[in-house]
Amino acid sequence: MDKILAINSGSSSFKYKLFSLDDESALASGLGDRIGIDGSTFSMKLADGTKHEAEVDLPNQEAAVQTLLDWLKEFGVIDDVKEIVGVGHRIVNGGELFPDSAIIDENNIHKIFDLTDYAPLHNPAEGRGIQAFMNLLPGVPQVGVFDTSFHQSMDAVHYLYSLPYEYYEKYKARKYGAHGTSVRYVAGRAAEMLGKDLKDLKLIVCHLGSGASVTAVKDGKCYDTSMGFSPLAGVTMGTRSGDVDPSVLQYIMKKEGMTDFNEMIDILNHKSGLLGISGISSDMRDIRESSDERAKLADEIFINRVVRYVGSYVAEMNGADAVVFTAGIGEHDDEVREGVMKSLSFMGVDFDEAANKAGGESFITKEGSKLAGLVIPTDEELMIERDVVRLAKLK
Repeated sequence: MDKILAINSGSSSFKYKLFSLDDESALASGLGDRIGIDGSTFSMKLADGTKHEAEVDLPNQEAAVQTLLDWLKEFGVIDDVKEIVGVGHRIVNGGELFPDSAIIDENNIHKIFDLTDYAPLHNPAEGRGIQAFMNLLPGVPQVGVFDTSFHQSMDAVHYLYSLPYEYYEKYKARKYGAHGTSVRYVAGRAAEMLGKDLKDLKLIVCHLGSGASVTAVKDGKCYDTSMGFSPLAGVTMGTRSGDVDPSVLQYIMKKEGMTDFNEMIDILNHKSGLLGISGISSDMRDIRESSDERAKLADEIFINRVVRYVGSYVAEMNGADAVVFTAGIGEHDDEVREGVMKSLSFMGVDFDEAANKAGGESFITKEGSKLAGLVIPTDEELMIERDVVRLAKLK
């Protein structure tokens, strides 16, 4: 039976999921963690729920890939590596070079490294992961699936910053967005649930997790999105600030005696958001359990920033058919969903509190609501698998 791997390589981690080509069923999934760091581990969960985990020496990406192939054979998921007929890789940023997923050959692998400045922690690791598979599975198609590709349909009105145009011309300084693979899956599933062609819908997809973004989808394409040149812009997130007036950064740096802007970027990425406001945690579950006033404030700010983007996209698209929630907070936090949807009551939202609390893939508005609300668990790995099949022409 032919099989396809979906891979998500981080700077020191390696997530994977193995699919059956015949029916898209997941056969195995897991994680190689702390790659290149002492105490590295590897884990695998099989289709029957069996789990395996062990400390394994993983000095580099190639060692992680070899361990994966060895474990797949050891635990009977494959008999021979030749059963793997394609590998798809999630890549954070494809710049303007990749408006769609692409077969990664020796030419394209260099392009991924050339885009390192756009995603310095991710693109190099993802590129090394692809090279490892090229070495260990020669001749097997490698497909890059870029988080930014879906957003390449934005026009210049939406992707340009109001900076001197020469910075775009010289350096391609613009909005690229993120979570595009997730949005692509969720938008397609929303169209199925609504019983309409995606091209006939106006959707607002709220991918709300530790990283969070809001995307307007019109005519089946990205119309606008909240994240910018990097995943730092947009709504408040777990540890990321979201939108900030740049002048306040200069002001704070002067007051704090900072001279290195990298230090401020680190604060914006890792010490801000829910964590920075609450002083308690970056996890919304911890925020909810706290009676502290700052925790309550962090919760309210998070919902407010999502509402701000949802409302602006309703105006930009001259209406919307549905608001869709996905990712960790979007799928599991009924209070966030309630806060966002009730803010849209002026649009004729008929909110279904019981359905919202029940959870799972569902409508959270009643039949006849002028604006629908949906919860859809995302499946980025399945989108990666489908892109491998499409581009490698495996069916």
